Amino acid sequence: MAIRPLPGRRSLLKGSLAVSAGLALPAFTRSGRPSAEWGVQTGDVTRDSALVWVRSDRPARMIVETSATESFRTVRRVRGPLTGPGGDFTGTIRLRGLPPGEQIHYRVLLTDPDDPRRTSAPVAGTFRTVADRRRDGVRFVWSGDLAGQGWGINPAFGGYRIFDAMARLDPDFFLFSGDTVYADGPIDATAELPDGSLWRNITTEEKSKVAETLAEFRGAFRYNLLDEQLRRFNARVPSIVQWDDHEVRNNWYPGQRIADTDTRYTEKSVDVLAARARRAFGEYFPVPALRPGTREGRLHRVVRQGPLLDVFVLDMRTYRNANSPGDQTADPQGILGREQLEWLKRELTRSRAVWKVIAADMPVGLVVPDTTEGRPHVEAVAQGDPGVPLGRELQIAELLRFVKHRRITGTVWLTADVHHTSAQHYRPERAAFGDFEPFWEFVSGPLNAGAFPASELDGTFGPERVFVKAPATANVSPAGGYQFFGEVDIDGDSGELTVRLREMDGTVLFMKTLQPGLVGQ
Repeated sequence: MAIRPLPGRRSLLKGSLAVSAGLALPAFTRSGRPSAEWGVQTGDVTRDSALVWVRSDRPARMIVETSATESFRTVRRVRGPLTGPGGDFTGTIRLRGLPPGEQIHYRVLLTDPDDPRRTSAPVAGTFRTVADRRRDGVRFVWSGDLAGQGWGINPAFGGYRIFDAMARLDPDFFLFSGDTVYADGPIDATAELPDGSLWRNITTEEKSKVAETLAEFRGAFRYNLLDEQLRRFNARVPSIVQWDDHEVRNNWYPGQRIADTDTRYTEKSVDVLAARARRAFGEYFPVPALRPGTREGRLHRVVRQGPLLDVFVLDMRTYRNANSPGDQTADPQGILGREQLEWLKRELTRSRAVWKVIAADMPVGLVVPDTTEGRPHVEAVAQGDPGVPLGRELQIAELLRFVKHRRITGTVWLTADVHHTSAQHYRPERAAFGDFEPFWEFVSGPLNAGAFPASELDGTFGPERVFVKAPATANVSPAGGYQFFGEVDIDGDSGELTVRLREMDGTVLFMKTLQPGLVGQ
């Protein structure tokens, strides 16, 4: 396997990027010029395009300048949208016509709409467009679950320091696998640790309660951007983002009503909360279909990363049926909905990439219970019965059967959600349902949240837990460890895909190399 040097492409950022990387916590001073103290980020980068995001402190025109070098001696200038209160002063623009496989340096300026001479200091970043050449290889990282269970930004701990460890690997992109915020998780000033010491959070007014209003949801997304490590990471590494439940409320599903006994919420319609959360999500992440000013689009999509990789981003929230015991013998809606399932089948068939990563915001064979309504319901796919597929398992069985019979090669499942890290290998010889080819599912997370014991396995699809690291007790703080991310490295010469499960500091816990061109392995 050819090894790419790690210090390469983005370690060049010592000049222009220092403008954003060296920011302290946003000061929110209203000077005579606009400012972009929340940093910049890019998303869904392709071979010739990228989405660039910024937030202003006031109405301003977004301007993006790009260059082949960080000196910005020669620039291409693109005029972006006008930021304003309708989009919480965020702006996103798609850059087009970029050269494939090249390092792009960019900087964002904000100009006063009434006086273009009043311009913000530039905020700089960089990203690499997707290469047409297979030999360049692909490297990315993934994880989820940020600021959960009341464990927020603690400057004494180093903030969200896991992002610095991920940046050191120089990834092409970051797959943010859901629970990007905890809109239902207030952040208090302190929390007691097992040794009697205190965890001290940065706090904001919006994060003092569960999010119900649009302003509170926006505040939940804005909270994470107070962290310097995250802003520095965003300026260096593009993202591919999906959502799960905590962007809205724990274990939510469409049509749900919040019980009157849950006095934290005055708004009892989860559909209303989800619409507000979805709007804030689209304002604070560069997601193509959710750009402010566009009509509401879908979150599931394929992000093509050249000849080696297609990333299939699933939405396992928007179309799911109600959580239940999961014992139905027929379940056409399932966790994906019929339309999304057919879309996924279609796109897998069309894919010519060597590897097809299925980015799922929930695991396949790990039992995730839902007791929020006082009954033992199923929150994910597996329902704990190791027998034939029932409930949402029927939809996954249909998909796995399709992959086998269409001889679709190179499928790998990546997820987060369960707040520990593990590797599961699924084999039909061990399964109650055997009409599928073997596949791997890798789990990582949390980024900065409570860690939890390993989930039980459901034998329906024959999983074997090859590796797991999880605490013995629930809600272990980041200070207690058990914060994880995963890395995927696809070698351009051999086509081999190597997964590494890593701890918060980057230490490798587990490694598995998969061979290209196989239907199952």
